Amino acid sequence: MTVTVETLEKLERKITLTLPADVIQNEVSSRLKRIARDVKMDGFRPGKVPMNVVAQRYGYSVHYEVMNDKVGEAFASAANEAQLRVAGQPKITEKEGAPEGQLTFDAVFEVYPEVKIADLSTATVEKVAAEVDDAAIDRTLDILRKQRRTFAQRAQDQAAQDGDRATIDFSGKIDGEPFEGGKAEAFQFIVGDGQMLKEFEDAVRGMKIGESKTFPLAFPADYHGKDVAGKTADFLVTVNKLEAAHLPEVDEA
Repeated sequence: MTVTVETLEKLERKITLTLPADVIQNEVSSRLKRIARDVKMDGFRPGKVPMNVVAQRYGYSVHYEVMNDKVGEAFASAANEAQLRVAGQPKITEKEGAPEGQLTFDAVFEVYPEVKIADLSTATVEKVAAEVDDAAIDRTLDILRKQRRTFAQRAQDQAAQDGDRATIDFSGKIDGEPFEGGKAEAFQFIVGDGQMLKEFEDAVRGMKIGESKTFPLAFPADYHGKDVAGKTADFLVTVNKLEAAHLPEVDEA
């Protein structure tokens, strides 16, 4: 195999790979023979299908696999031989006009930059100190507790509260017409966590399981959905399930 390496811009490199065509063809023939041993086709006994029939059925896919394997192996070998630290996957394309009996490919890729560490013997380092007060510890503990919270089904007559996980169906319309993203079934969110717009959470807060409600919702002018930004939608929401959150106790463990 012949290999040439070319430096393009900055970290970009190109390797030109030249492979003998008979290497590809021999491997294709070998794999087709292995397939022929076990292949089953109507009208033939297992293992007795003629090679030309096997080649017609599987030749293209086998040739594609062999090309991928051999070119990939050649690229890995060439990059290793050139001591290149390849970053990511190369883009490999076959070149036209290769000499007879050969196949030529260009592989374009990037390499990791070389990091040179300067003399640090005279360098000065500023020591940064951070103070952790009780309030910061409490905030962190609160976050950790929420990450480990569990949920339990609320009773039928209990209303949705902040921290509850609500499972709802909702549908919205603007000027009487449905809009994209305005309908969902079995949708879950945590009441009061800010996942939904405040007006939406306010409407669900206090609802009970099985209850439905209609309410208007004004989308902010800077809302990320440009099609509905600054518009008012009428929503119908039905609460299917309410689950109360239970936070783990803080102990020495």
